[in-house]
Amino acid sequence: MIAGFPYFVSLDAEEVKHLRKSGGWFLALGIILILLGTLAISYPFLGTLAAVTFFGFMLLCAAGAEVASALWARRWGGFVLHLLMGLLYLFVGAFFLERPTETAAAFTLMLAVIFLTSGLFRVVVALTQRFSGWGWTILSGLVGIVLGIMIWRQWPATAYWVIGTFVGIEMLFNGVSWVMLGMAMRSLPKEETPPPA
Repeated sequence: MIAGFPYFVSLDAEEVKHLRKSGGWFLALGIILILLGTLAISYPFLGTLAAVTFFGFMLLCAAGAEVASALWARRWGGFVLHLLMGLLYLFVGAFFLERPTETAAAFTLMLAVIFLTSGLFRVVVALTQRFSGWGWTILSGLVGIVLGIMIWRQWPATAYWVIGTFVGIEMLFNGVSWVMLGMAMRSLPKEETPPPA
């Protein structure tokens, strides 16, 4: 571990060299996430509808991939399973897009599980792997765990605005973690090139 700021950056020279080249991308990604998170917090109902709609579109994309893969390999033993899974994704995705407010309550419960499991996963992996940026990853994971518990306790009374608010908070903290990693990479001293012989 490097003694100064950032406290969690690895000493591996190759990893630091690679991350330093991506510092600008980390900053850009962090700023975009911060802006999107701020919008979602400012307009929570629209954020909720956007999250449900996005998930619906993702299910439709998954349906297309499942059906296409099944049709391309018709003689494959898994043809029926993949075709049925594609149709299920298609039905659920279309339902989400057609009735986003009705599915927001169910999606809220699903979101609570996602926040809890992803937060726990991030904390465990960061503690065991200690990669560059692990401190901010732990913070982000803890925020995800807290948000998951809060969603669970408020369900279903505030389902129509809590999704947008909590997704915005999650994006905000993830954006801050990316910005901090990008700034950390820029604050590290550059490699000294040996003088010419």
